[in-house]
Amino acid sequence: MAHRIALNFEDGVTRFIECDGNEVVADAAYRARLNIPMDCRDGACGTCKSKCESGRFRMGDYIEDALTEDEASEGFVLTCQLRPDSDCVISIPATSALCKSGPAVFEAELADVRQLSETTIGFTVALEQPDALSFLPGQYMQVSVPGTAESRAYSFSTCISGGRAGFLVRNIPGGLMSTYLSSQAASGDRLTLRGPVGAFYLREIRRPTLFLAGGTGLAPFLAMLEHLEEQGGPAHPVRLVYGVTRDVDMVEVEKLERFAGAMEDFTFDVCVSDKASTHSLTGFVTDHFGAADLNDGEADVYLCGPPPMVDAVKAHFDKIGVKPAAFYHEKFVAAEAAS
Repeated sequence: MAHRIALNFEDGVTRFIECDGNEVVADAAYRARLNIPMDCRDGACGTCKSKCESGRFRMGDYIEDALTEDEASEGFVLTCQLRPDSDCVISIPATSALCKSGPAVFEAELADVRQLSETTIGFTVALEQPDALSFLPGQYMQVSVPGTAESRAYSFSTCISGGRAGFLVRNIPGGLMSTYLSSQAASGDRLTLRGPVGAFYLREIRRPTLFLAGGTGLAPFLAMLEHLEEQGGPAHPVRLVYGVTRDVDMVEVEKLERFAGAMEDFTFDVCVSDKASTHSLTGFVTDHFGAADLNDGEADVYLCGPPPMVDAVKAHFDKIGVKPAAFYHEKFVAAEAAS
């Protein structure tokens, strides 16, 4: 039986390959013209040492010098000896270029544009070859701006369904993509997508998990939640705290409510930092989670938001005296502002 293996390179590029359960990942990668660095094929050199982020597998023979017992217990593997028993995500400690790869290119048409609020625009693309595009929930694509030579990075806000995928954009006055979407876009416009890219993606839920979203940083979490719903819900409690500046910035709350209704172990809160807000929760995301949410350190935290939010959350960990088992974060900046 063939399994889908995501190879996530250290420059953030992800490529997907098919690997039979009786085939080692290094051979499957080579068959797909991806050259994972190695100096032997016998589990002796350790050159192909990587980390399996999720999935089940069997390891063949190797020596202690190539992979220690402690490394194996932490999830490190040798791709020349790993045979998958399920789909896997493997982090490769080399750039995609070194492995003779790079971001894949996909052609698409603009399907629709939705003004979700005065500050947020959603858009959907129809992919020409949807079966060729896979991504890890949380990753992003470089999306071309029609009529220009420029592109912008946007996280998927949906999984691929019916050949379509969705994105969220912060509506910045004068921004290149914002201007196109709000005043020039037409169904059928051609777009080019490059990727998927990014080390910020959903790992297997192995312990209680806290999602922290700031503004349009909600986008990757929507894709993560859709994926979790498709999998029958998370194996451990997942809580999302979604922070915005003003009431008008809140979008896709109906989707969050639907996810909460469909998944027993998912809950969420929305907070607004504007002191004039009439919303039930005001303040910043750090005002609405504490030590209990981190389960004495046995919890994972995912954060997508502007750089000050990332710094504030790190400082909050120190303040409450508890650090999560893992902290995955992606700082986003408004590239549109310079357009």
